[in-house]
Amino acid sequence: MALTAQDIPQATGLVQQWLEQVVIGLNLCPFAHKPWRDGQVRILVSLVDTQEEALALMVSELKGLDDSQPEALETTILAFPNLWPDFLDYNDFLDLADACLVSIDRVDRYQIASFHPHYQFGGTLPEDAENLTNRAPYPLLHLLREASVAAAIERHPDADGIPDRNIRRVCELSERERRALFPWIS
Repeated sequence: MALTAQDIPQATGLVQQWLEQVVIGLNLCPFAHKPWRDGQVRILVSLVDTQEEALALMVSELKGLDDSQPEALETTILAFPNLWPDFLDYNDFLDLADACLVSIDRVDRYQIASFHPHYQFGGTLPEDAENLTNRAPYPLLHLLREASVAAAIERHPDADGIPDRNIRRVCELSERERRALFPWIS
């Protein structure tokens, strides 16, 4: 069932809870705590229901990032509860989103991190725990400043080890912890 305008506060809260408890709480992204703490993360739940509208919103948000300083707005998380219930459709859309970055000449300034309730890495089964590292309550596009990502990676003592550490971390979760942290997964 499609979300409506009255559902936006609850949906925003669910994305915020995911960010605080999963991304930051499990330290899946060691770079996320500071911008979240400093109020530099924008969460926008959108009710658009076409890919074209999603791309237009993404472009608008990228322009908003262009017009702001990282100290005021570091990153934007776009949530699309009314689009892409199927992960493969979402995965196909990511190619369009990346092509859009190229077409608007932002490929060297921004990158897109992807999250979906049914995220599945190639070569895994849907129930494999490692998929939890990229599972979120809704299909998300996380718009990241390339310069900020590069600087964070340079400062981190083992940036290359983050994915393996994250997989180990989610594999260590008990079934009870998984249900608590990922209530949207059936």
